[in-house]
Amino acid sequence: MQTLVFVVFPYVAVLLAIGVGVYRRRARAYTYSALSSQLLEGGRLFWGSVPWHYGITLILLAHLLAFLFPGVAGLILASPIRLFVAEAIGLALGFYSIFGLAILMVRRLPGQSRASAVSSTMDWVLLLFLAVQVATGVAVALFDRWGSLWFLSSAVPWLRSLVLLRPDAATVAGLPLLVQAHFVCGFVLVLLFPFSRLVHVVMLPAGYLWRPYQVVIWNRERRAHD
Repeated sequence: MQTLVFVVFPYVAVLLAIGVGVYRRRARAYTYSALSSQLLEGGRLFWGSVPWHYGITLILLAHLLAFLFPGVAGLILASPIRLFVAEAIGLALGFYSIFGLAILMVRRLPGQSRASAVSSTMDWVLLLFLAVQVATGVAVALFDRWGSLWFLSSAVPWLRSLVLLRPDAATVAGLPLLVQAHFVCGFVLVLLFPFSRLVHVVMLPAGYLWRPYQVVIWNRERRAHD
């Protein structure tokens, strides 16, 4: 079971993300976007999008840097004070992300805004797993303390073994179920990547540098003035 969850499933998720993502880019290029609903309702989108994007981007960046430079991360976290500060910042960013995601979910509830009319089933599936991922991350920070330190000795070796095609799940097999759920949910999001609007994160808007300006005009009747 551990091999299926922590070895087979990550490879399946990554291969599908790459294969289906490339196919979608070639066959349905115009769906390769965030499908923004800002023109439909921008108020709550702003208050939800800004905390969500800033919070989750910094969290992902911290995970990535720890994965790429575990030795440097270990030296930084070797001090109890620096470890406490890192944990506090990570927890604050987690709550910040949850706040933004909650607003984004509420605005898509039926009857809450015009954005709900253009929300698909996949939008809700994606939002649900994003909520689970962030919530489990915050729960790990609260109940399995000092995760930023033991992440280096458990998750990093496991992820590196997957990248080097020498999979070894020994370092994560004995972790608490909450931590394992956080890891598995992360790869579920990778699996959902090519089927959802998440694909926009890999698109570089280089074409905007040379494309002509666009003029946007509201197509609606003017109200008669008394």
